[in-house]
Amino acid sequence: MSCDYIALANQGVQGLSPYQSGKPIEELQRELGLEYIVKLASNENPLGPSAKVLAAVDKAAAEIARYPDSNGFELKAALSAKLDVATEQITLGNGSNDLLELIARAYLESGKSAVYSQHAFIVYPLAIQACGGRSIVTKAKDWGHDLNAMADAIANDTRLVFIANPNNPTGTVVDEASLVNFLDKVPANVVVVLDEAYFEYVEAEDDDTVDGVALLKHYPNLIVTRSFSKAYGLAALRVGYAVASPEITDVLNRVRAPFNVNSMALAAAQAVLADDEYLQQSRQVNTDGMKQLTNGFDKLGLNYIPSAGNFIAVEFAADTAELYQRLLKEGVILRPVGVYEMPNHLRVSVGLEEENAALLSALKKVL
Repeated sequence: MSCDYIALANQGVQGLSPYQSGKPIEELQRELGLEYIVKLASNENPLGPSAKVLAAVDKAAAEIARYPDSNGFELKAALSAKLDVATEQITLGNGSNDLLELIARAYLESGKSAVYSQHAFIVYPLAIQACGGRSIVTKAKDWGHDLNAMADAIANDTRLVFIANPNNPTGTVVDEASLVNFLDKVPANVVVVLDEAYFEYVEAEDDDTVDGVALLKHYPNLIVTRSFSKAYGLAALRVGYAVASPEITDVLNRVRAPFNVNSMALAAAQAVLADDEYLQQSRQVNTDGMKQLTNGFDKLGLNYIPSAGNFIAVEFAADTAELYQRLLKEGVILRPVGVYEMPNHLRVSVGLEEENAALLSALKKVL
């Protein structure tokens, strides 16, 4: 007896494709016969984990047979103190991706829509479609969000708007004045999700830098999501958080799975949140690495999109599929972004000085 189990799934899920992750470094080393591989594909922190994180994880491992604190009391208390918000405003997630999906599940269904920008983070359309919602995609402006167009695109059935700031994979940012102007236009029954996964990398050079958490007191329909995977170096442990009004937070906790953040992730996040020296070092490595890369791209005559994150999208003369494979053979892994309607770009994560140098050397050779 046979059955079409894909056809049994809801229509939104039927149209999705499983996530295609890159090959592990070890597999590529065996496959290509290379001893040294530079992975600059996943926007990971090249410093590795904080020493305080390693100590916290080692201590937490002694209780590995017990369930984690489902409420994440100690981490929420630490976040509450650092951000000056109530613990009732914080939702913890298995990475910020988990939170984006929770938000979609809470507010979208068939007959409801969500607005996001062209070239925006790929999780937005996936989460919307999986819930049976309708996507409204606005055209990008200079590779970034056109907030005026997004405000105009809000329909009667719109329940969510997703804004990535900085945006992945373009690295573009919106300024505070433009964001406030946008939020003033959004109806109260439309929830705005400000995805600040790369917030810690934004250099606060002027008053235009957006801090979404500071805007929450003025906009009860705003949700800010952040991650410990990037500047805090916890990508493998998967922990993020959302900050919103107590009412929205109550809604999110109704769909949040119990124990969605494991004990070691909770301990690690609390430890690194207090490690200001590590965060500063992460930022400095990123600033120096970004200068090294952009100087190298300039010398190679390559165009790129100025980025406020820990990555940069570089433009090439043609579709990058062949170039990506040639770089793999040189031991350098980058991220193709054709799925973002950017077939002529590759996204480069900022690495350590020697990793960036290896990429630039490989590019010079293959180009």
